[in-house]
Amino acid sequence: MKKLVILSDSHGNINAIESLSRLLIENDYVVHLGDGANDIRNFRKEYPEKIYQCAGNCDFISPLQEEDILEIEGVRIFYCHGHKYGVKSDLTALAEKAKACDCDIALYGHTHRALISNENGVMLINPGTMSRPLGQGGSYCYLVIHNKKATPVIVGETYI
Repeated sequence: MKKLVILSDSHGNINAIESLSRLLIENDYVVHLGDGANDIRNFRKEYPEKIYQCAGNCDFISPLQEEDILEIEGVRIFYCHGHKYGVKSDLTALAEKAKACDCDIALYGHTHRALISNENGVMLINPGTMSRPLGQGGSYCYLVIHNKKATPVIVGETYI
């Protein structure tokens, strides 16, 4: 069993990220989906083996890739920020890209709205935004992968 914390769109709210530090340390993986990818720099320095990141449309001049694939216990996960796939209007292009990469899950951000959905056999997960604190509009996703099954839970609120 592997546990992931999925974050996105922190937009400089380092305090919101740091409020999760114990949770980040206790889990196997931390995925930041861009727009504030540098906000987890302190954690990345201490636990580089846990961190997976991509650049968002507001991560200017970032050395990070824009998308990648992570495989955990036989589950293939495509992750990106989402802006290049038009996720604010439709999730079809994102689902098709993940399917073409033989992925079971697609992680994305950009919309600041937490959502777990399925399209064309692909589980789509948006953790929402960490630009606001939890309980004040911020959210993240806690994802457990066990025996090739993925169980996501959104924690927090996406809007006030």
